Amino acid sequence: MSTPIVHFEIMGGSGNQLEAFYAELFGWKIDSNNPMKYGMVHTGSSQGINGGVGPSHDGNKRVTVYAQTDDLAAALSKAEKLGGKTILPPTDVPGGPRIAMFADPAGNIMGLMKST
Repeated sequence: MSTPIVHFEIMGGSGNQLEAFYAELFGWKIDSNNPMKYGMVHTGSSQGINGGVGPSHDGNKRVTVYAQTDDLAAALSKAEKLGGKTILPPTDVPGGPRIAMFADPAGNIMGLMKST
């Protein structure tokens, strides 16, 4: 089973602070014109992956990568059996993908995104 990294997320700050910072720093095109005001990042390169930036809803700062999988619940179950902890059960993002999150045994947060 292949589980590629398909998305990154940099969350924290307030308002569009991170959008302005990363757009200026790297020249990324960032569009937050969506219901969640989530800054969709287009890096402008055929290498690597695109992602998102914005303020976090819980006030915490974090960088998360998302692995693509066919079965979010099965991946979370396996992570828990290996010592991880579910942080976000399978959830539909309005107008977007279905995602989940877990913490690994060291406390690092990893995202999962359902294959389309």
